[in-house]
Amino acid sequence: PYGAIDTNVDGLQFSENLKNLAKVADKMTVIRSMTHGEAAHERGTHNMFTGYRPSPAIQFPSFGSVISHELGSRKNLPPYVCIPNQPNEFAGTGYLSSMYGPFSVGSDPANEKDFKVRDLTMPNGVDAGRFERRRTLLEAVDSHFRSMEQSDSIDAMDSFYQRAYGLIGSAEARDAFDLSKENDKTKDRYGRNEAGMRFLLSRRLVESGVRLVTTTYGSWDHHDNIKGAIASNVPKFDQALAALLSDLDERGLLDSTLVMVSSEFGRTPKINKTSGRDHWPKVFSTMLAGGGIKRGYVYGSSDSLGAEPDSNPVDVESFAKTVYGQLGIVADKELIAPGPRPMEIVDGGSVIDDIVEKKSV
Repeated sequence: PYGAIDTNVDGLQFSENLKNLAKVADKMTVIRSMTHGEAAHERGTHNMFTGYRPSPAIQFPSFGSVISHELGSRKNLPPYVCIPNQPNEFAGTGYLSSMYGPFSVGSDPANEKDFKVRDLTMPNGVDAGRFERRRTLLEAVDSHFRSMEQSDSIDAMDSFYQRAYGLIGSAEARDAFDLSKENDKTKDRYGRNEAGMRFLLSRRLVESGVRLVTTTYGSWDHHDNIKGAIASNVPKFDQALAALLSDLDERGLLDSTLVMVSSEFGRTPKINKTSGRDHWPKVFSTMLAGGGIKRGYVYGSSDSLGAEPDSNPVDVESFAKTVYGQLGIVADKELIAPGPRPMEIVDGGSVIDDIVEKKSV
């Protein structure tokens, strides 16, 4: 039911609902030939969050946890943040230690007046002196138990507490999560809604030193009335994502920040009996921008029906290997999974050289 509009890249068209992104298409690469074979939500989500197909024998770590493991934290900020919460079970640590898990904001920044980051401030009645006494007591207890038993849970909890103390004690860290530091013009530019405020907070966190931010927006399982669902979801997403890309670019951050937009799979090429589209993993689109990815570029294509890849199919492993490569992470590196047994960060696939301009960290 919707038409297509020209973008600012010759020969590239978007849906008429993406009028803002059409103006910044020269900042991104669109991959139109993503493909995998998992039509169930959970399995498709696993693919896109880990770079691995699901296995009954092992739990794989998410992009965020691998990045946390490989790159560590900066400026007392957690390396991996989820807005507002961990979006699914596959966004966690998998076989890695739980110390590499995400920090969840815990509330939605769209609720501007009531937005408060969970666990970032001291409880009522606890001043700096009392806080320090609690910390000293905890360290004494931890030291006792550590001398009795060594385990991942103890080490992970110790690491968690140290990070928590760093967060609470750092004014710079608290400021990173403080959306009140942004002026009204910027908030209006992104949109005062879930998409806008989540993307704006993401920019603040990355600018402050967070390694990876994962956020979600909207509900896209449009088995019924896809026309109305698109009209409800897409315009806010379009405004927020276009603002994010432009804002990063204007601040000189886009070349060193990789923006990724993906879903667990695509939708059927034909409308169903209830005016919707069903699950379709055979071909769908993703977007990468910044971080040394080519600007104004389209990679791959689907066939004339939008049912299968027609050129340059991109599998999950190649997509993941390309993302890791742009972050300076060697995807062939072996991590130690339970067993113990070595597991490559990404097993198989190859970097999509055609979309890469340069390596950027």
